[in-house]
Amino acid sequence: MTTLVLAGHGTRSAMGEETLAGLRDLVRGGRRGTRVEQAFLEISSPSLADVLVEVPGPVVVVPLLLAGGYHVHIDLPEVVATTRPDATVTAPLGPHPLLAAVLARRLAAVGLRAADSVILGAAGSSDPAALADVRAAARLLSVRLSRPVTAAFAGTGAPTVAEALERLRSGPAPRIALASYLLAPGFFQDRLEASGADLVTAPLGVDADLAALVWARFDQACPASVASGAGAGSPVFARPVQAERSGRR
Repeated sequence: MTTLVLAGHGTRSAMGEETLAGLRDLVRGGRRGTRVEQAFLEISSPSLADVLVEVPGPVVVVPLLLAGGYHVHIDLPEVVATTRPDATVTAPLGPHPLLAAVLARRLAAVGLRAADSVILGAAGSSDPAALADVRAAARLLSVRLSRPVTAAFAGTGAPTVAEALERLRSGPAPRIALASYLLAPGFFQDRLEASGADLVTAPLGVDADLAALVWARFDQACPASVASGAGAGSPVFARPVQAERSGRR
């Protein structure tokens, strides 16, 4: 039996840990016959290294990360190569239309109106490819909402959330809605909520579409790579579906 390991970043926020545990439980409930374990790259416990050593049989690691970057391309592969080189590692969760669907529901929940401007607020990264992933997610949300969506960053990356807000304040929109492109409460969610936007959504959190996306990543990796035993001796990295990134320049 193949084990699904959810690999999250980790957080110092108790609410953040509770949210990720809720997502894990929702994923587990989706398929009672598949073992699902949760692990973290840093801060939170258990560590990914400890979980990978302990679980038996074939393993598929799904990064609970919304874009590429250091953790996807460096940190996570090093842990897998050291502790479980036969494991399969999928693409990160984003960008994907299912995430755009969750974001649209979060915006509707805070009262988004037709005339409002929208910012997609992400943590950010020093990796240009990770920033491109967020901008691709903003384009998917733009299509979903039938209006422009500006990608902005609470940490590293341009424009910053503050810069995007300043630019949009000079436009005709009566209000600015900030859609949180984060999985759970924590440091960056606090920054978004303190940004001064008129509306700020909750993080993606515990959502059936998010759980479905996890299983979609698992299914993309499992039949082709795990069942065939491909790449024995080194981690197998499943290729993302090209259609999800069709908006990237």
